[in-house]
Amino acid sequence: MHDGEEIQSPPPAEEKPKPRKRRILRVVLIAGGAFIVAVVGMFAIVWAMTPIPDSTQAAATAQGSVIYYRDGKTVLAKPGVNRINVSLDKVPQVVRDAVIAAENRTFYRDQGVSLSGTARAMWSTVTGQQLQGGSTITQQLVRNYYSGLSQERSATRKLKEIMIALKVDRSQSKDWVLEQYLNTIYFGRGAYGIQAAAQAYFNKDVSKLTAAEGAYLAAVIQQPTRFANPLGADLTAVQARWRSVINGMTQTGALTAAEAAQQTFPALAKQKDPLPLDGQNGYMLAQVTAELHRLGYTDEDINQGGLKITTTFDKKLMALAEESVKAVLPSSTPKKVRTGLAAIDPGTGEVVAFYGGRFERNQYDNAFSAKVQAGSTFKPYTLAAALENGLDLGTRVYGNSPLRVASAKTAIPNAGGESFGSAIDLVQATRHSVNTAFVDLGQKVGLDKVAAIVRAVGIPQEQIAAQEAYPTFPLGTSSVSAVQQASGFATFAANGIHREAHVIRSIKDVRGAVKPHTVEGVRAFAKQTAADATYAMEQVVLGGTGTAARLYDRPVAGKTGTTDEGAALWFDGYTPQLAVAVNMFRDDNKAVQIPGYGDLYGGTFPAQIWKYFMTKAMEGKPVKEFPEPSDWRYGYYDGGYDQQTGDTGDNQDLVVPTPGETPTGLPTDQPTDGPTDAPPTDGPPTEPPTDQPTDQPPDQPTANPTLTADG
Repeated sequence: MHDGEEIQSPPPAEEKPKPRKRRILRVVLIAGGAFIVAVVGMFAIVWAMTPIPDSTQAAATAQGSVIYYRDGKTVLAKPGVNRINVSLDKVPQVVRDAVIAAENRTFYRDQGVSLSGTARAMWSTVTGQQLQGGSTITQQLVRNYYSGLSQERSATRKLKEIMIALKVDRSQSKDWVLEQYLNTIYFGRGAYGIQAAAQAYFNKDVSKLTAAEGAYLAAVIQQPTRFANPLGADLTAVQARWRSVINGMTQTGALTAAEAAQQTFPALAKQKDPLPLDGQNGYMLAQVTAELHRLGYTDEDINQGGLKITTTFDKKLMALAEESVKAVLPSSTPKKVRTGLAAIDPGTGEVVAFYGGRFERNQYDNAFSAKVQAGSTFKPYTLAAALENGLDLGTRVYGNSPLRVASAKTAIPNAGGESFGSAIDLVQATRHSVNTAFVDLGQKVGLDKVAAIVRAVGIPQEQIAAQEAYPTFPLGTSSVSAVQQASGFATFAANGIHREAHVIRSIKDVRGAVKPHTVEGVRAFAKQTAADATYAMEQVVLGGTGTAARLYDRPVAGKTGTTDEGAALWFDGYTPQLAVAVNMFRDDNKAVQIPGYGDLYGGTFPAQIWKYFMTKAMEGKPVKEFPEPSDWRYGYYDGGYDQQTGDTGDNQDLVVPTPGETPTGLPTDQPTDGPTDAPPTDGPPTEPPTDQPTDQPPDQPTANPTLTADG
């Protein structure tokens, strides 16, 4: 070493490199942080872009309507979805607890999603496996309640479901979620929601369910179709599922161990078939639906709007209408013969009963839809027109046969060619249903005035337009339905006030608002006109063509009708409380014939069916009298008219003055202006279509009726 020489330090030792694991950890941490940031960012974006839908699935909230008979209690039909929403407070706590134990035991503690269940479901979906369960009650509600969520099995849909479930949990109470869930889910047996399920499985209101019954309904949620009516292995499976729900209720504290041990598997009510549309049910539902449409309700309103509709139909009288037809008609009645009956309350216009055939065999009913020529049941409208326009019951008209009217090609005969005299009053003409008399009367009063009365009692103009100009119009050449004729005759029973026939009494919407359905009465003719026409029609039943319809405990007014060669037979009649029309006809427009019973008229089977129905329908009802007729000078006629002596058979000497005028329709060969191709006095029915099937003939024969002449 030299003096002054710098001494150098040895070079520093090199730093040792960091282990490889630490570098990897750094990368992982950086990547993990980035991933978390990305996930959080993605979550924030998805959260922001996934609002709670502002609309619900139609099927989730739809409530089918319930249609009742007129008592407002007896169910007639349930169109649409079988769901009746109830508030949560109507559901027993033990039933709520059963559903929570079965589906989501942490329901009141979680945030609307199950993290473990959701993770399993997401992983299964990503890896291509079948989507697993694990959804909470809130998630199930979101999936089935809100619109915009498909049922596809995808991670995107699942993520959207989670986002909405979290938001719903933050914005709605748990009780709200549970209430919507219980009203939304399907329980099997066609029942949507807990109320419909309680009725379907146990025939009781939800508020009456026991713990065991609630546990069963909770058990059904997983497999509603399999457990709807379990047998064999399915029964064993649902019993095990039910027991697991009961055990779950002990774990959640809903039941004590002792209470759980006391529970027994509940007995299920027999599964009911849907309300059948056979018999008259299909016809009733069709008429109610048609009337709802006329009132402005859509099919969606009816099938999904939760309406409660009370109809005018009396269940007992509906059964009686069918019974009356079957009890009276012989078992030999041909299948092509069809019978219709309609009963209307004159004070309201309500159709309280009808018989339309058998819906399962023919959806074209005999009471509302089928329209056949009215025959002589149209004559009271001509009588009312005459009385309304200054004539009275003593007015004399031409009663001999035949009668030729200048505007008609052929002479108009009476039934059987019978003559009743050249000047008979309107009571005689009505009692014996004298064709020539009513043709003459129509000419006197004017066919336009007759048509006005026909329209006023509810028969549409289009149904009379083709016939109203012909002299035979008063004889019933226009086609009408049984309901229309019952409504027309109800106008007489209601003292001249017409109320449109209808089949709905009230409609209650889902909010509980009740809208009564009533029709306003419109005066068709004067009260005295109704009283006098009724008096004349009383004589039809007391001693004329309609004696087979007489009720011996109360007054009856009515009119028979028989078209040419018996193609349509009618009896329409009424008491002050009820108007009923009965018709018989064939689809092929041939004469109504029943082997062994000869020629048939309106005064035979139709009058007998009418009497059978009215005898039972009026049983126990107070006897009401018709209003007094006018004090007309020709007296009271209660017997038959003797064509040779002119005696009316009333056991009094009546003064019958010489008529002061010649009937308008006296026979003549001189042509005049007007229609020259008048139809025959009575013709075959033009409706319904001839290819319509007929009703099955009834099985109970009746005695051979006494035939009465009728035009």
